[in-house]
Amino acid sequence: MAAAQNYRKFSNESAADASQVFCRSTVVRLPNVNMAQCRETQLVDSGAKSVNGTSLYTRDVKPDDAKLRVLVLGGIHGDEMSSTSVALHWINLIKQNPTEVHWRFIPLLNPDGLQAKPSKRVNARGVDLNRNFPTPNWHKQAKIYWEQRTKKDPRRWPGPSPLSEPESKFLHTEMERFKPNLIVSIHAPFGVLDFDGPSVPPGKLGRLYLDQVGIYPGSLGNYGGIHKRIPVVTIELPHAQRTPLDAEMRQMWLDLMRWMSERIQPVEEIKSTPIKLSPEPMS
Repeated sequence: MAAAQNYRKFSNESAADASQVFCRSTVVRLPNVNMAQCRETQLVDSGAKSVNGTSLYTRDVKPDDAKLRVLVLGGIHGDEMSSTSVALHWINLIKQNPTEVHWRFIPLLNPDGLQAKPSKRVNARGVDLNRNFPTPNWHKQAKIYWEQRTKKDPRRWPGPSPLSEPESKFLHTEMERFKPNLIVSIHAPFGVLDFDGPSVPPGKLGRLYLDQVGIYPGSLGNYGGIHKRIPVVTIELPHAQRTPLDAEMRQMWLDLMRWMSERIQPVEEIKSTPIKLSPEPMS
């Protein structure tokens, strides 16, 4: 009993230390998150590092009898600060309102992009992490798409090869290890809701309405939703540098929970849906 209590105390102290490191370096860049709110999340250092050696943090919130596994991502693009803020707010919201879901949060996948001056979409090697996933025919399609459709936009460079970046490798490993039934990827600033993969998409989350924009070579929606058959909900917040109101963030989460209860099943039970290609790049 004493050993177990000591271990829990050590674990709590370790989580507090990890949150302290993350919060000190990050809160100044985030909208609508103060130090107390950030520390309350009790983020855990995953052991993985970014290109510049910055720790990548996670947070699990789970009951003993979880029925679903949901992976929530923020900060894939470093200049979409509001996405990290919403992820942190959701961690604290779920802690206060327990569910039957095992949630795994990665609130900031691209810390180097966030910490750049000014913050930037790509990582420290100039790679768009949301074009770096191993979709089929990546070597041919990603290069053609980048050259012909984006006119070699440096903000959307897919990298030299799939999973060339430590951040995308980390997320890929987490997907394989955690085996989520649903992925929620938070972006900004298009103010819509996107969806890729099996199941019936949510019509809206809060004030964001479904507007499916299609898929891109190397994107998480393409890889996770189409190739791996994991439903991927992409939340495009209206603004990159400010969050929705607290009540709106809560409503988005409530709408997500309602949709999950109706539509999300274990991966092996999910049926397929048709796909479409996207004419223009978004997130």
